[in-house]
Amino acid sequence: MAFRFIILFVIIAIVELYAYQVIKTITKSKWILIAYVVISVAAIFFITYEIMKFDRSVGQTKTTLITLGLLLLVLLPKIVLTFVMLLEDVMRILMGTITHFMGHNSDSFLPDRRKFVSQVALGLAAVPFLSLIYGMTIGKYNFKVIRQTIFFPDLPDAFDGFKVTQISDIHSGSFDNEEKIRYAIDLINEQEADLLLFTGDIVNAKADEMHPWIDIFNGIKKYEYGKYSILGNHDYGAYLDWKSEKAKAANFEAIKDLHRQIDFKLMLNENIKLKKGNDEIALIGVENWGKHFGEFGDINKASENLAETDFKILMSHDPSHWEYIVKKHPKNIQLTLAGHTHGMQFGIEIPGFFKWSLAQYMYKQWAGLYEEFGRYVYVNRGFGFHAYPGRVGIMPEITVFELKKGEKVA
Repeated sequence: MAFRFIILFVIIAIVELYAYQVIKTITKSKWILIAYVVISVAAIFFITYEIMKFDRSVGQTKTTLITLGLLLLVLLPKIVLTFVMLLEDVMRILMGTITHFMGHNSDSFLPDRRKFVSQVALGLAAVPFLSLIYGMTIGKYNFKVIRQTIFFPDLPDAFDGFKVTQISDIHSGSFDNEEKIRYAIDLINEQEADLLLFTGDIVNAKADEMHPWIDIFNGIKKYEYGKYSILGNHDYGAYLDWKSEKAKAANFEAIKDLHRQIDFKLMLNENIKLKKGNDEIALIGVENWGKHFGEFGDINKASENLAETDFKILMSHDPSHWEYIVKKHPKNIQLTLAGHTHGMQFGIEIPGFFKWSLAQYMYKQWAGLYEEFGRYVYVNRGFGFHAYPGRVGIMPEITVFELKKGEKVA
């Protein structure tokens, strides 16, 4: 453990040294340099203090959100500065070596730093800095409605054109703006859908996080075919230290009851038939099943009375469930709706052209629609936010699906 702290200290020292060199190269003002050092030291002390006093029995708070946001705001731009300055140092060493062996006399082996390079580094560092500021002020509530049409050859005729709205990952404990949440609920209500599905993580850890928001979420209108929900990995209280197993169990029961309080039917490894005309489809809801995040979901139990030929929609919070279990399941589950990843709340998306996030190195399916073996999974980017108090490039999402009967359209 001590060795890790030493390594971390060395890395931080290098990053801070290079960042200071950039400022020093651009300006010779003593007061600007002093102000920079004071601000940097104050930020480091504040972040270190807050990390050291983090209490796992309390969990995430508004202060921890601010701390992580500040950490990223301080660290990422300086990493960019360090990268550029390291490249410059490589070139300086190379030029110094060439000059030395060519026999040119010089007062210094290394050429002086160039102001232009430092200006470029500062310009590049401004990109993550301003992006993170945007993400924490505007991006986290910049809700997007994404419409997705999916074709199925075996969709019952009566459900041709059936519309489903999905939300996921509410994380109510992170909310800090009632007006923006009311706006999001209005967006949900504006969608002309037949069914509303919520795919888990109503809180960060504790049931009482949702209490201030229950009345607002009760503003969601009724749907002809109902409102259904499942649990996510955060709904089990697994990321806190509890005084007793009894307290943890009581919190879990309270979290499950939250779904009733906002008029959602919580599905726990079970299914229900939705009937329209003479046709029906099956809606399946499993508890959380995630590789490395708790395997509570039981797809066999949840689908035990269903036939392979039934048309099925599965709600499963973690898309790794689809990757490891569902996509090859013998019951032939045509559509799975998931969430969980948040798209890491940080990435780049140009719809239809380009999509990147660190989430893709952890999850094969991390945002949007995927298909294998004629079976689909859709990964919602999430309604709320967690840990980092913002969103950059990967916006909060309300998804509206239209199910159509027919072959897949290229």
